[in-house]
Amino acid sequence: MSCSRLQLTLAILKPDVTARPHIVKEIKSMILRKKFYFVESKKMKLAQSEIETFYKEHEGKFFHNRLVNFMNSGSIWAHILAREDCIKEWRKLMGPTKVLKTVFEEPNSIRGKFGLTDTRNCTHGSDSEETAKREIKLFFPEFDEEKWRANDEDYFINKKVKFDRKLNVHVPMKDS
Repeated sequence: MSCSRLQLTLAILKPDVTARPHIVKEIKSMILRKKFYFVESKKMKLAQSEIETFYKEHEGKFFHNRLVNFMNSGSIWAHILAREDCIKEWRKLMGPTKVLKTVFEEPNSIRGKFGLTDTRNCTHGSDSEETAKREIKLFFPEFDEEKWRANDEDYFINKKVKFDRKLNVHVPMKDS
């Protein structure tokens, strides 16, 4: 592989799809087909305060309460994804936020296939490296990026990993 460093992003599968395991399975397959690596994964139910912290930038906007209530309606899947141009490629795979537009312009994107409304649009993705670092810390406070880069990133770059379906992560094959 030609890259010397993989980019990381936070990817969230929202309650509208997490409640439907067959759609979660299809979305994870779409992610794998686009050559993303799952570095960390967990299913979780966010506390109201965590949701409000996460969506603080939208406080005061007309959709803020609807978004917070929706995210509080069920479990989510949170993932740290890795690949070259990860942020741009994840946002492309998600499709535009506005579902009606997405259905026509990007029908094969995640939101184009499974999105219902602009709030119930299946997924979230960080919009920059700075945002990704902040959001990853919020959902994966135990994740140490420097340690991952020092100990594991080369296995991912050199494709010496395997996907563990039970854990929903790629695992370095350190014995090979």
